[in-house]
Amino acid sequence: TGQGMDALRALLSPGTVAVLLGSSGVGKSSLVNALSGCEAMRTGGIRDDDKGRHTTVHRQMLELDGGALLIDTPGMRELAMWDAVDGVEDVFAEVAEAAARCKFRDCTHTHEPGCAVRGAIQRGELDSARLESFLQLRRENELSRRRAERLRWETEHAADRQRLRDRARRPRQKRWPQED
Repeated sequence: TGQGMDALRALLSPGTVAVLLGSSGVGKSSLVNALSGCEAMRTGGIRDDDKGRHTTVHRQMLELDGGALLIDTPGMRELAMWDAVDGVEDVFAEVAEAAARCKFRDCTHTHEPGCAVRGAIQRGELDSARLESFLQLRRENELSRRRAERLRWETEHAADRQRLRDRARRPRQKRWPQED
């Protein structure tokens, strides 16, 4: 529809580098074409099952007329945060500031007595939607941390696990009682 394009163009000042990330078929390449004013990227339709088609198969960087650089990427199956605790707290500074006043250091801001964050929401000083977004990103970050930890463990112990599998597959040597 073109809605929001002027605001997006205003963000793309000379020397700015922007990257488009998202699932297949969400319109990344169409957005590149709209911003560049030409058919810079090939686009495809949406499949019958409403899933995107993998039309873009490589990363491509384009320079826009205003001097900004725009990178189009292939569709991604999953995007996850990686060790973003500081970033989440920076983006939600008002939540982090209120959290610093909680009674308990490990407050989850869901049910604990003396929670300064819930108190700020009740007083109208903090939007509950901001807290929900903060908690969701914190949960995602924790899941990513656990996945990374599990992957690191699996990588470190891969040789041990392979030795155990190999030993289990070896035929057992039968030992018959000796005859007199």
